[in-house]
Amino acid sequence: MTFSLSRPARLAAIASALVYTGLTFAVATSSAPALANDGPYYTAKLAQPTEDNRTVAGGVAWACKGTTCVANKGASRPSRVCRGLMREVGEITDFTADGEQLAEDKLESCNGN
Repeated sequence: MTFSLSRPARLAAIASALVYTGLTFAVATSSAPALANDGPYYTAKLAQPTEDNRTVAGGVAWACKGTTCVANKGASRPSRVCRGLMREVGEITDFTADGEQLAEDKLESCNGN
């Protein structure tokens, strides 16, 4: 016993496979992340404005403007990321990771005090 489809059925199956492949490829290669953030993961307020608009510190890429620097999530603990940024741009007066402010004692440690 052989199984065969009629010509219109074969064309419909091929068309369906092509559409499915195209859609899954488009979703897999789209530039929008699956879970988009509403903003940066880290935010740092600096004591003095920085001259660098962009810097890499604490294992993450920072974008700075005036006395504010922001970055996406890194692999290190927030206090370590803070310390790395402080070494590059100077004293940090406020540091937030995922909406939570770094504790005062950890901020002092970040600044080397």
